[in-house]
Amino acid sequence: MFANHDNSGTATTTSYRVVLPFYFYAAIAFLVATVLLFLSTGDLQGHYFHPHTLAITHTMALGWGTMIILGASYQLVPVLIEGPLYSNRLAYVSFLLAAAGIPLLVYGFYVFDVGWPTQTGALLLIGAIISFLINLGTSMVQSKKENIHALSVFTASLWLLATAVVGLLLICNFSQSLLPAGSLSYLSLHAHMGIVGWFLLLVTGVGSRLIPMFLISKYTHTKTLWWIFMLINTGLLAFVFLFLYTNSRWLFVWPLLAIAAAIVLFGHFCFRAYQERIRKKVDKPMQLSLLSVLLLLLPILLLILIVVWLMLSPAVNSQLVIAYGFIVFFGWITAIVLGMTFKTLPFIVWNKVYHDLAGKGKTPNPKDLFTQAVFNWMGISYVAGFVVFTAGLFLQQAGILQTGSVLLLITAVLYNWNVMKLLLHKATIV
Repeated sequence: MFANHDNSGTATTTSYRVVLPFYFYAAIAFLVATVLLFLSTGDLQGHYFHPHTLAITHTMALGWGTMIILGASYQLVPVLIEGPLYSNRLAYVSFLLAAAGIPLLVYGFYVFDVGWPTQTGALLLIGAIISFLINLGTSMVQSKKENIHALSVFTASLWLLATAVVGLLLICNFSQSLLPAGSLSYLSLHAHMGIVGWFLLLVTGVGSRLIPMFLISKYTHTKTLWWIFMLINTGLLAFVFLFLYTNSRWLFVWPLLAIAAAIVLFGHFCFRAYQERIRKKVDKPMQLSLLSVLLLLLPILLLILIVVWLMLSPAVNSQLVIAYGFIVFFGWITAIVLGMTFKTLPFIVWNKVYHDLAGKGKTPNPKDLFTQAVFNWMGISYVAGFVVFTAGLFLQQAGILQTGSVLLLITAVLYNWNVMKLLLHKATIV
């Protein structure tokens, strides 16, 4: 039923019709998230379990980060496995389910209605993830060419499914006693299954292929990538086990060290790829992507502070938790998406517009399909907004938070400007 009719050849490029809706949706979600951030800066000075904070977090995690990763994965995985995507139709199903589920989920959190909006949204999202997993798994089985990069994407997707299922249980636990304790008690479990299992595992798995590729680097070290893969999964499995079966906070140091070691190895891998690059000049989108690797260190440092705090005090420091979440979603994840969007989307659009026109005249380069000056200003406003807002969180100053949120909103507007310019590009041949 879901088999592609155009998969008979050896082509490994997924149709742009599958991929582009995810980029469009993610761009709008990023804009919505920054608007919500601007309207809710006062709420971020209180407890981390606030309806508006939950809405912003899930807009960033699902609408922004996850949607663009799903779209990019549909484009990249066939290249990794050297075989076609199993089903375009199933990919459309995953988009439609996620596109419908995410607004319901975000709305439910924003008004804190944990009834049908959030439950329906969570169910639709789970359906989208299952569709993605079936598509990805079948594609890998049919190609019979697996590698650490494709395996990382598939394993990360399993963690995403587990994260979504736990999230649904937490939502339902508000109205029915499904779990031994209140939903707030399991928030850390839900969050870190998503942050570490989905985002970190996927970014290290895919980034270790894309970063050397875009740098035109000859550096490869598969053994390091396997160590990263094993450390992340072992550390996260240990965290889940300790969370469920022990009350000893000191033991959580061990999974934290395993995950920190994986991040250090990934940073070293990227550094070596940068050192051995053939293309000496590194463009602005790549610089932003490399910045995200450095930003990975900040969440780990904050996580260490949070663990130490919990060892010394029974109370959770909300200020540290909110800063940790902000740095993860508006720092590390946003930086890599902002950079990689303009390394991948221009090629997808160029292939869509000029594939059948090649040889009929001079066509523009993919990097010329978006406005470089707008990208540069986006990068400046992003870095400034991130730094200012982070400072505002630690200083607890409303004016600084508002300034930072305005800069991040400008970032989202400029990002959308360039993305829409790409998506609306028409052929120009000289």
